[in-house]
Amino acid sequence: MKCIATSTLALLLCSISLCSFSQTQFSGWGASFNTLKLNRKFGIHYEAQFRSSDQWQHLGTLLLRTGLNYSVKKNIIATAGYGYIHNRRVINGISGYAPEHRLFEQLIVSHPLAYTSLSHRFRLEQRFIGTFHTSGNNFHNDGNAYSNRLRYFFRTLLPIATSSEFRRGPFFAIQNEIFVNIGDKSAVNGEFFDQNRAYGALGYRFSTKVDAEFGYMNQYINGRDNVFTNNHIMQLAIYTRI
Repeated sequence: MKCIATSTLALLLCSISLCSFSQTQFSGWGASFNTLKLNRKFGIHYEAQFRSSDQWQHLGTLLLRTGLNYSVKKNIIATAGYGYIHNRRVINGISGYAPEHRLFEQLIVSHPLAYTSLSHRFRLEQRFIGTFHTSGNNFHNDGNAYSNRLRYFFRTLLPIATSSEFRRGPFFAIQNEIFVNIGDKSAVNGEFFDQNRAYGALGYRFSTKVDAEFGYMNQYINGRDNVFTNNHIMQLAIYTRI
């Protein structure tokens, strides 16, 4: 457990140090992650995320994602689904929204760790990224460009003051996710490495069906032409399992 916490802290500090000469942003994210179990094998995942622009000025991104879950084993869940991302863009002082459509396939593998568990998520995305241009004072969508991305994510909860099955009470959440581009990268940053998100939060489990947490995320983004962004994010998240 200490090893996981130390590794995550090291990734976070590394992200911050690498971004010494990059642009810095401050934003807020709100998220709702939900699972509806249909039967012993199948379930539905659905989520909504609201992300502010720099300095919390306005809504920068609305993300809606859903998928069908299939329980391969008790500790392995496969999911296929679709995501819609409404992104705000600003060019030469002109703002507009460029939507992105995503298909995704993922595998979540969980295993016991001390009195909690550790989850690994492997996700492959097929991205149809909105392209755009400005003309006068108008923002025009041109269509979509295609790109593939692979993501690896791990997450664990560290219950506070409990040594039995965790059903209720406060906890710490620790997670990290790395993103890499595969195949043709011309529609994105032209690089293999896309971004990293290191996150820590304090939360409370109200029951085995509902968690809430509030924490800090460091998002290190590799942009085009070696322009890096270090985004400091405060996130409020709700998790439900029905």
